[in-house]
Amino acid sequence: MSPMTHIVKGANTPVPTGPLRVAVCRRKVPGTPAVDVSALLLDATGKVRGDADLVFHNQPAHPSGAVRHLGTGDGVDQLAEWLELDLPRVEPVVQRVLVAASCDDGTFGAVPGLALQTVAADGTIVAHYDVTDAAGETAFVLGEFYRRNGAWKFRAVGQGWESGLAGLATDFGIVVAQDPVPVMPGPVAPVAPAAPAAPAAPPTMAYAAVSKTDAPMAVPAHIPPVPSIPSTPTVPSTPSLPVPAPQALGADFPPHTQSGRGNGVVSVDVPLPPGPVIVEAQIRGDDWLLVETLNRRNKDEDTVFNTTLRDFHGRALVQPPRDRPLRMKVNYDGDWTIRVLPLSAARELGTQTLKGRGVDVIAYRGTMADVKVRFDGGADRGEWFVLNCHEAEHFDDLDEHEMLCNEIGKLKQTVPVPDGPLLLVIEHGDGNWELTAKPLPVRDPSAGRQTGAYQGRGDKTVTLLNPRPGRPALVEYDFPGAKADYSLEVRIVDEYGDEDEWLTGRQRGTRGMAVLFADGRAEQTVRVKCAGDWTLRLLPEEQAPLLTGPAEGRGSSVLRYQGPPTLMTVQRTSRGDDEHLSAWSLNHPYGRSATIADTLGRRRPTLGPVWVDPGGTCFITVRAAEDTKWRLEPAPLSAAPVLGARTPGGWYGVVRHTGPEAELVVVGTAMIHVFELDENLFPHRKLTASSGPHRISGSILHVRSLGEWTLELRP
Repeated sequence: MSPMTHIVKGANTPVPTGPLRVAVCRRKVPGTPAVDVSALLLDATGKVRGDADLVFHNQPAHPSGAVRHLGTGDGVDQLAEWLELDLPRVEPVVQRVLVAASCDDGTFGAVPGLALQTVAADGTIVAHYDVTDAAGETAFVLGEFYRRNGAWKFRAVGQGWESGLAGLATDFGIVVAQDPVPVMPGPVAPVAPAAPAAPAAPPTMAYAAVSKTDAPMAVPAHIPPVPSIPSTPTVPSTPSLPVPAPQALGADFPPHTQSGRGNGVVSVDVPLPPGPVIVEAQIRGDDWLLVETLNRRNKDEDTVFNTTLRDFHGRALVQPPRDRPLRMKVNYDGDWTIRVLPLSAARELGTQTLKGRGVDVIAYRGTMADVKVRFDGGADRGEWFVLNCHEAEHFDDLDEHEMLCNEIGKLKQTVPVPDGPLLLVIEHGDGNWELTAKPLPVRDPSAGRQTGAYQGRGDKTVTLLNPRPGRPALVEYDFPGAKADYSLEVRIVDEYGDEDEWLTGRQRGTRGMAVLFADGRAEQTVRVKCAGDWTLRLLPEEQAPLLTGPAEGRGSSVLRYQGPPTLMTVQRTSRGDDEHLSAWSLNHPYGRSATIADTLGRRRPTLGPVWVDPGGTCFITVRAAEDTKWRLEPAPLSAAPVLGARTPGGWYGVVRHTGPEAELVVVGTAMIHVFELDENLFPHRKLTASSGPHRISGSILHVRSLGEWTLELRP
């Protein structure tokens, strides 16, 4: 890597005519103003040609594809707002590309370590400019890329405005509304890109190759300190800023634009990359707009837009067919424009409030956050608002998404979103809305290796270390804010990647105690599925109370049992409706478990067997929601009724056969299984209603059924 060019205000330096990434950087200091970065594309008069020539976080891609706003990169102690420039694709009429920034909640004099850095395709830093003289400005042009004799150069400008971004934009020809609502860029007729000059970067990093493979531009993991500035040799220069660029959402491609009047058909005949695309519609007037995709038979398939909003301008997420062109039918009486855009054109949701009107597609690249959603209810305060979350791993299947909001009328909610990158899609919402993301503190579950308390947030896979390899351990779990249903789940992952259900909110509630490492293994990988915070705390097995007689408790619990195989009554004592309660016996060192009883939501006592391995340790585990109360009481084997010629019963129970060998017939109106138990009360043979009669002698039988049953004994 060659040394970077460190320039001062007013100086210039050549840059490669190829793809570049530009970072506007600042030190991460609490309480300092946020910085919003934008790019302005200027013609020979020094003005923009229209609103589309301003690229910023609410309008993140220029129609030519030459300039994109990538969002925020977060380093250890620095932040960076990233732009991407593909200089060969800059239209010939554009002579300069300005890199500007604004502060809405302060001045640039209060922004520590403000700098601009330009990185070439091969990772070489080709320009670095430290801003050292900022004061009361609220908008700043840090630098500009300009054409000179068929090549491109960069100049460090360092000019400020105290009138904010509005004043800066007005000086360069952008008309700023008095009460602006962020909108997407209007359609711009496609212009053939200029013929690219020979890039200074290696040919394999040309822009087309980057777009085709969706590979990010190489940025060095570590860059040596910048040499001292000659004019101030006694002051060490700011080191370069290894802040990661945001992750790409999908492959790029040139936008497709088609305009018309009245009913029409849009057909995108050029190949589109795999995955979804953004379809944007813009109309004038307040007539009904209906846009639908067409199937293989040229018939209506899926609705893209269906609105009567005046001067509608919205975006939708569409999955193009893989084996034919994307075709859409437009029904509208007036003028319309349809554009097909890559996902990189999605508006970015950062930490500032994002405003819009109607359906839209929004990119979120941050960490897990709570998103405040506001909707004014539309013109009649009774419009339907739907907000969906599409995670990047499911972009190939748009039906695989989470619905965050589905309400009618005025809306004020806060919804959780997982780690980005992801897309927030407003599918219905004929009115004004606002989204504000509040990222949550990041937790590292691996810290539990030292403390035994593994904490995290959201869906995570974490490896738990047994504090005493060779012995079992208790796990105290807590999922505050989660629901006691199947949306909360923890699965055991084996060495082959296969998963088994271990814990669900429906069966064990959102907090309680369970057993892990029942076979004594040294570590165990688990996969947590939870929308909020969670804690898994490992405790020694001795903290489980010893069961020597009747015991009462609440929620999921673990008890130790040191007696011989026995029977036990299990009873739910709380009076709630449909409360799940089951008890299991689990034995070390083999890690095998067997059901004692399941109350199936009933409150009457249920009798079940406690199997005990003579060479191990027996745990009694109770599975119940945290508010469910229960009672356990050991019972002798004689508590089980003796089988007669016809023995009726229901649900779970234990019976004994004490006579000579006989045939058993199982009769039941619901699903029923009968298990023959061995001398340790472990189920070793299953008898079913469909495979009888069964020969038995001197047996203890465990019946598990979802309803009433009858056991018939025949000599």
